[in-house]
Amino acid sequence: MEIVKNVYWVGVKDWNRRIFDSLIPLPQGTSYNSYLIVNKKTALIDTVNPGFEEKLRENIEKILDVSEIDYLVMNHAEPDHAGAIPYILELSDAVLLTTEKGAEVAKSYYGVPKDRTKVVGDGEVISLGSKTLKFIHAPWLHWPETMFTYLVEDRILFPCDFLGCHTAYGFYDDEVPEIIYYAQRYFGEIMMPFRNMGKKAMKKLKELEIDIIAPSHGPIYRNPERILSAYEKWTVGETRRKVIVVYASMWGATEKMVNLIADILLSEGVEVAVHNLAFADIGEIAKDLVDSRGIVLGTPTVLGGMHPIALFAVSLVKALRPPLRYGVAVSSFGWSGGAMKQISEMLSPMKIEILGAVEVKGYPSEEDLEKLRRIAKELAEKVKG
Repeated sequence: MEIVKNVYWVGVKDWNRRIFDSLIPLPQGTSYNSYLIVNKKTALIDTVNPGFEEKLRENIEKILDVSEIDYLVMNHAEPDHAGAIPYILELSDAVLLTTEKGAEVAKSYYGVPKDRTKVVGDGEVISLGSKTLKFIHAPWLHWPETMFTYLVEDRILFPCDFLGCHTAYGFYDDEVPEIIYYAQRYFGEIMMPFRNMGKKAMKKLKELEIDIIAPSHGPIYRNPERILSAYEKWTVGETRRKVIVVYASMWGATEKMVNLIADILLSEGVEVAVHNLAFADIGEIAKDLVDSRGIVLGTPTVLGGMHPIALFAVSLVKALRPPLRYGVAVSSFGWSGGAMKQISEMLSPMKIEILGAVEVKGYPSEEDLEKLRRIAKELAEKVKG
C-alpha cells in the first residue's frame, strides 16, 4: 500500500491474535505496521512481530530487494515492532537508527553490534535524498528507549505505539467508525501509566505540521486531529461526570450494594460503567478508567481477604494509574471480615478521596442500604462538582 509517493506500508495484519502480554484482550486482532521510504537512500521504519519475518520480506520485495535498505529505524525495541531486526540486518547492509538507550537494548535483545548501529539525538535529521527523517525522543512511551520519526517533506509522523490502537480492521482511520473507542482501550492499557511523558510528547508534536499519523498498531490517520484531540484530553487526565463500578460477588450481597449505588448515580445524572469481574473484559475496564472521575469497588471476603479476582482488579487499577479522584468501597462477609482492610491498604497510595467504606455481615440491612444511598448521593455530587 502506497501512503504517499514512495512511502509504503509493508506491515502485517494479525487477524487471529486474541491476547497481548498475556493480559490484554484483542477482540479484532491487531497489526504490526512497518513502513518503507524509497528515495536516494531507503529507510525501513519498524519491523513486525516474530513469526512474520517472511511476510515482511515478501511485502518489501514487491517494491525493492531487501538488500537495498540503507537504514532500519527502531522507534521502539519491543519484539512486536523490533522482532524482525536481526532478519533484516542479515539480508542487508542497513544501519540501525535508534536512541542511545535503544542501541543498548538492540544489542542485549537482538545481538545488534555497535558497528551496525547509529545513535540519533533528539531533533537530529538524516537526509535520504529529497526526503528527510527527523527523530524525536519520546522516552517511556512506553519503554525508556522510545522515539518518534517524522518525515519532513510529506509531514508524516511515525510514533510507533503512541497514538495507535489494537485492531486489524481498516487501513485508514475513516474506515473504522469506532476507531476512538479502540484507541481509548489502547491508551488505558498501554499509555495511561505514562501520562506525564505523554503530555511532554504532545508538546513536542505541536511544533510539527502533521498531515498523516502512521502508528505501529492499527489504522493510519489521514485525519490526524481526530486522535491528537483525544490524546490532548487523555494525557492531561481530563475526566467526565463518570463512575466506573468494578466488583465481584459470590452470593449476591456485594452485587446488591453496588447495583444500588449505580442506580442512584444514574438517577443523579452521572454516567456509570459497571463491570462484573466474573466475566469482565480487561480492555473495557482500562478504557473506562481513562475518563472516569470516580470508582466503586466491591468484593466479598474470601479466606480473610479480598476475592482473588477483585484483588487482581485493584492491582490493575494501581498499575494503570488512572486519573480517579473519588472512591467508594463495599464488602460483605460471612463469619469474618478482612477484605475492607486489604482494599484500604491497597488504595491508600493512590491519593483517591474515599467517600465511604461499607462492610456488611451477610446481606445488607435497611440501615446499611440507607448508608449506601447517602454515600452514593455524595459521590454523585462530587463527580458532578
